[in-house]
Amino acid sequence: MSTYFNHINPITYNPHAPVSELNYRFYDADKEVLGKTMAEHLRLAVCYWHNFCWAGADAFGVGTRHLPWQTSEPLACAYNKADAIFEFIEKLGVPFFTFHDIDAAPEGDNIKTFHYNLQKVTDYFAQKMSGTGIKLLWGTANLFSHPRYQAGAATNPNPAVFAYAATQVKHALEATHQLNGENYVLWGGREGYDTLLNTDLKKEKAHFGRFLSLVVEHKHKIGFKGQLLIEPKPCEPTKHQYDYDTETVYGFLLQHGLEKEFRVNIEANHATLAGHSFEHEVATALSLGCFGSIDANRGDPQNGWDTDQFPTSVEEMTMIIYRLLNAGGFTKGGFNFDAKVRRQSIDLDDMFYGHVGGIDVLAKSLLNAEKLIEDASLRRMLVKRYHDWGDSLGTEIMQNKHTLQSLSEHAYSIDSPAPISGRQEQLENVVGSLVYEAVKTKVPS
Repeated sequence: MSTYFNHINPITYNPHAPVSELNYRFYDADKEVLGKTMAEHLRLAVCYWHNFCWAGADAFGVGTRHLPWQTSEPLACAYNKADAIFEFIEKLGVPFFTFHDIDAAPEGDNIKTFHYNLQKVTDYFAQKMSGTGIKLLWGTANLFSHPRYQAGAATNPNPAVFAYAATQVKHALEATHQLNGENYVLWGGREGYDTLLNTDLKKEKAHFGRFLSLVVEHKHKIGFKGQLLIEPKPCEPTKHQYDYDTETVYGFLLQHGLEKEFRVNIEANHATLAGHSFEHEVATALSLGCFGSIDANRGDPQNGWDTDQFPTSVEEMTMIIYRLLNAGGFTKGGFNFDAKVRRQSIDLDDMFYGHVGGIDVLAKSLLNAEKLIEDASLRRMLVKRYHDWGDSLGTEIMQNKHTLQSLSEHAYSIDSPAPISGRQEQLENVVGSLVYEAVKTKVPS
């Protein structure tokens, strides 16, 4: 077994440590908050792809980061990466990891070789998990990087590509099941179009729906008990993706009779690319009953693409966690750090600073959300705003006891109804007064 982070001590909780040091200033895994520990609330995961596979290349330049676990022999490299990420997670002291199939194992020349390699690495993961106690939050298959997927996977005009993608998902789902993963994620990175000139929308969406149905069938066949998740994203790399946002995904699932089989894995940076706030997407998923898990990151408002930066806004994350806590919190999902260090952050230490900063942001936000819940001002004001819907008229409307005719008769019999103030400023003041310290707190990414 190779080691890569001997120079880093295990990260511990030290609220008095300066921000420049590698300590948690807010994340105390065993601290109880509203009946659960911080670890139980946040269910933190480290992703396999960005920091352990990406060497810093972008559209304008080659890689800048030296990854010492990368070797020329593919399977040896796969085992080295596994050693590196499990060592890293142990030092962080968080419970979960996540992976794509091609991050974990080399593809080789054909799908049989890929399956062989993935099985070997899956068995190695099982050994590492047994030795460390680290668990799998979710697995997934990469159906977007290889040239065969340039026109999509499930929505490809070639049914042979559809079959290849289905085989990849079969193997990745079985690997996730073997490792007792709590979720399996599908992200249709190229399930969309670049031009309508060569796109049959009706046909492609039907193919996508059939693909998802096949995944559900196989899940039940093998006895996988985890959640199936879809990760919405509006664009990039395609101009338009069929899983545009949470509302779109839920409508698609309803259309294909799959709404009871899938939930959504919401990524902050994807929400903003869709023109929504992160909070909007979480609130929408909770309202539809399809919330599953979260990829915790952020974009840059000056960049129009998916920059996958570590979360740094305590104010934003406070409201996300507040909503989660009011809805009962995670079941099988968690906060996965789908985030990467910047291209100029070339030291291995930078990976620790990014994760430690992000974890502290979530921990501080959890403490702030606890304050908001215990104060209860937001809840009381919300209940008051909709109070009249509990009276006779509102109740009768929702019980289908009225028609347009009877409602018109009611309206004729009363004076003009009085408008209700939205009290936005007062609500914002409540949040500001309770999380003011959080707004001032700066945790490095």
